[in-house]
Amino acid sequence: LIAHAAALTGLAWAGPLAAATATPATTRGPFYPVTRPPEDDANLAEIGGKRAQGQIIQVGGRVLDAKGRPAAGARVEIWQANSYGRYHPPGDHSSKLVDPHFQGSGISIASADGAYRFLTIKPLAYGEGTFMRTPHIHFRVIATDKRELVTQMYFAGESLNAQDALLGQIRDPAARAAVTVDFRPQGDGALAGTFDIVLGA
Repeated sequence: LIAHAAALTGLAWAGPLAAATATPATTRGPFYPVTRPPEDDANLAEIGGKRAQGQIIQVGGRVLDAKGRPAAGARVEIWQANSYGRYHPPGDHSSKLVDPHFQGSGISIASADGAYRFLTIKPLAYGEGTFMRTPHIHFRVIATDKRELVTQMYFAGESLNAQDALLGQIRDPAARAAVTVDFRPQGDGALAGTFDIVLGA
């Protein structure tokens, strides 16, 4: 896990730019972390040196404007369910387990080339009974010119993608592809995916 954490700042993120398609906006949802965690950094996969449960993933990319230029200094926030499918309390009152070693949310500041990166775990599908949401990660991006985008990133190949209500609202194939990320195995056992975020005009 230490090696993963070092990779957050030690490597440039390589991936295709998606400047042709603005990333579609969506709602924040009910679990936006109004109260920030004590460790409010880009490593959600551990607290106090203790590892969270679940599959380690690296997600990163670049924040770009509508012309494909890097949005240097943009604040990128994420929040998500844990590996049991539960968000951090007190907002989530479900019966699913809380992971005391999972940070739940984090912040990354885009570098000069617009790059950001997070180390986290793959979330489980959220919900109970007849209501289920496919695995996803919430993003909020605030550019230095105060432009703001709230969106969600989805995982390619998930069976619940086809019936997810919010993902289903994205009708345009290019926009849908822009928020659906293919995660690939790394040699260290983690999964890595590239999610480039394109701000609208």
